[in-house]
Amino acid sequence: MLGSQLRRQREARGVSRQEAGYVIRASESKISRLELGRVSFKERDVADLLTLYGVTDPTEREALLQLAKDANTPGWWHRYNDVLPGWFQTYVGLEESAALIRTYELQFVPGLLQSEGYARSVIKQGNADAAEHEIDQRVGLRMQRQERLTGPEAPRLWAVLDEGALRRPIGGPEVMRGQFEHLIEMSKLPNVTIQIMPFRFGGHAAEGGAFTILRFPEQDLPDVVYVENLTGAMYLDKRDDVDTYLQAMERLCVDSETPERTVELLGDLLRET
Repeated sequence: MLGSQLRRQREARGVSRQEAGYVIRASESKISRLELGRVSFKERDVADLLTLYGVTDPTEREALLQLAKDANTPGWWHRYNDVLPGWFQTYVGLEESAALIRTYELQFVPGLLQSEGYARSVIKQGNADAAEHEIDQRVGLRMQRQERLTGPEAPRLWAVLDEGALRRPIGGPEVMRGQFEHLIEMSKLPNVTIQIMPFRFGGHAAEGGAFTILRFPEQDLPDVVYVENLTGAMYLDKRDDVDTYLQAMERLCVDSETPERTVELLGDLLRET
């Protein structure tokens, strides 16, 4: 996030990477790595770059300098490094900082809404050769991510689940019953909204697949769209890209079942299972 913001500021001022590197006594390639988030930041360097880029507003400077401090502070999830791929560490850090998480899921119930039994079944399916202690670690990480939803300064979570994600029998009937009960309970939280995109609607705005939009409490930080694939993920923060996904999400929310109707449908699924 910080690298992206620095790149945006540099390009807006028409400053080359070479010029920026000179100011902080670094190479052009070092600036490139900083902007890609691949190396650590020194707060002094960030401050010097902000001055070069003409960022003088105290509030904006402080927000970006705080990002530099946060970027250098290991998060709780770093203790899961041995089972957490680097590209997903980035997501967990962003999720931890987000004030609003909007997600559409096609294949599974989103991780933040999974029951422990369902999470274990999903993780085992995706890591068939993993040892049991590794499975335990992955499940533990997922459960700890969920704790923020009921903690202080909890983010708002707005999830749209494709009906296919709910009808896919993960882990067997008992696991699915537990998952439906968990979704019904989670929907009672004031900061959680759940909607179902039903089969009967047909084609819809997000046929391209699952995605998550993260919004942060600092107004000058851009939204980030997270799109995962089998071997990595994309993090999109360019305005045009984000707007496309925001429009798709808005359309999904309008076309999906209401939160009230969604709870009724979850009750129906629970009785059917």
